[in-house]
Amino acid sequence: MSDLFAARRQDALARVMPLAARMRPRTLDELLGQEHLLGPGKVLRRMLDARRLSSLVLFGPPGTGKTTLAELIARTLDRPLVRENAAQVGVARVREIIDTSRRLIEQADPARPHPGAILFLDEIHRFSKAQQDVLLADVERGLLTLIGATTENPLFAVNSALVSRSTLLRLEPLSREHVALLLRRAAADPERGLGALPIELSDEAVDLWATLCEGDARRALTALEVAALSLLHQPGPRAGPAVVTRLVAQESIQGKAAAYEGGLTGDGHYDAASALIKSVRGSDPDAALYWTARMLEAGEDPRFIARRLAILASEDIGNADPRAIMVAQAAWSLVERIGMPECRITLAQCVTYLALAPKSNASYTAIDAAIADVRAGRVRPVPAALKDPNVRRAAQLGQSDPAPGQAYQYTHDLPVPESLRGFGPVSAQETPGAPRRYYAPTAHGHEAVMAQRLAAIAAHRAAVRPPPTHSTPPTTPPSPSTPTPTPAAPAGPHTAAN
Repeated sequence: MSDLFAARRQDALARVMPLAARMRPRTLDELLGQEHLLGPGKVLRRMLDARRLSSLVLFGPPGTGKTTLAELIARTLDRPLVRENAAQVGVARVREIIDTSRRLIEQADPARPHPGAILFLDEIHRFSKAQQDVLLADVERGLLTLIGATTENPLFAVNSALVSRSTLLRLEPLSREHVALLLRRAAADPERGLGALPIELSDEAVDLWATLCEGDARRALTALEVAALSLLHQPGPRAGPAVVTRLVAQESIQGKAAAYEGGLTGDGHYDAASALIKSVRGSDPDAALYWTARMLEAGEDPRFIARRLAILASEDIGNADPRAIMVAQAAWSLVERIGMPECRITLAQCVTYLALAPKSNASYTAIDAAIADVRAGRVRPVPAALKDPNVRRAAQLGQSDPAPGQAYQYTHDLPVPESLRGFGPVSAQETPGAPRRYYAPTAHGHEAVMAQRLAAIAAHRAAVRPPPTHSTPPTTPPSPSTPTPTPAAPAGPHTAAN
């Protein structure tokens, strides 16, 4: 009698289960997608064929089948599966599961040893330190096999101790073809699906769902169930099966939240920021606008976007368009003052301007090269002519001023040579300190003008400086990466404070 009641209870529960739960694969052969894990010779398939399962962390977007895969693994290996949520399971429950698994191992026939139970922990990134301390030692000894599931990147979100003891497996979203096959399978299955109902799927509806669900099988099946049941419960007579058209399909699929995979601090946050920066750097304003919108709709702080754009203005545009950093600064200031939703317009203006600005990372590479030299120990003292004159005089206390040839030349007191007409005076005095040339302007945008000026300055200094004292002139000019000789400079007419 008890078995009869149990069967009735199971039937009652099955009738209220949503379509997505009823259509879960019962065998690995029914599972769609994840060929990179379960294909011939792939890592998870090899584990299952050898019946040697290590602890796993399954991660990927919602609806990719993490829970289903854990159940199929346990079923394939004929091992008991205990399902828990990491945010809800307590230490006492963890100990109980471990004790149960230990008894299975200890009481097994020596001729057929039992590998113990499998503990499936959903949302494993919420696993607390206390829970982890209870579990880790027994997992390491093989008394329990752990399978965790998370939508976040485990390298960022999961305890490092768990990650080090587990094999990380990423589940990918289903392809459009797989989603379409799953929808047709659910519509035709009379036992678990909707095959017993008088409905008919149009190709347009299937194509729409396969596209809009973005690889989320649960979302696609929920849309199918909503469409079918809502059509069948419409009042009035109906001739023939209810047809799920494209319009019905559009109305039945809920708008997907634009939240990041893993939230505002997870992998999706960094991926979207990277996509925005690379789109601007690649001079694609449309892609840059899309990723800006994607970040805003996910709840990103617009000040974070503005800050990243300000960094990009110097890192990737620099002097190719000196106005870019001013645009970014103004955008950041306005975003701080305006806030959402209006500041989206300011961000859009900034993003499109930066995307279409000429690009140069010459300033970025120059400062990194100079820092590398300083860190490598190439540290030089400040030349006497460049020191603060007040500090120098206080240190000398009655000593004579520097020799005339070593005095600082005040640039604004110098005449403007004809070759630099329109640019202004330039001192020919050496300013030793840099062991080599760091800044090499590109030919892009305003930097092309700066490159011409730099060449004119170099030519002027070469013309007015005295020749080197050695008798044999160099056959080739020094390269930008070679330290330039430092001859004595002519005395200047004026010495001023810096």
